[in-house]
Amino acid sequence: MDYAMSVKKIMSTRVVTVELGDKLSAVKEIFENCKFHHVLAVEDGELLGIVSDGDLFKALSPNIGTFTETYKDAATLDKRVHQIMEHHPIVLGENATIGDAIDLFNTHNISCIPVVNSQNWPVGIISWRDILKNIRPAMLPV
Repeated sequence: MDYAMSVKKIMSTRVVTVELGDKLSAVKEIFENCKFHHVLAVEDGELLGIVSDGDLFKALSPNIGTFTETYKDAATLDKRVHQIMEHHPIVLGENATIGDAIDLFNTHNISCIPVVNSQNWPVGIISWRDILKNIRPAMLPV
């Protein structure tokens, strides 16, 4: 893998966003119906936060959808994105390299990095899985 290669080459441009005031029930539905693990929280197009499936799991009652579910359990679905999102996420600019992404993954305990343009609008997202999928077998030690 060429570490000087742009993150644009391997990032996912399929970015799903939610608004800060959206209910967690909407985020739960997104995660249940899609094959990704993060949604980006935006306001007027600007990235303000990120919610992972793990963040959602921690915020919801484990009794949701079970026969022991109570009104209090169901009310956890009414929480809002801004209440559980990671504020001020670590981001990369559009011109960042794979090496830049690897440095951030190694420095911070994160599983994805939003890629933003000069207006801080999300244009993509890169995960450590994206990097691993693109490592050539020839580059791996024998």
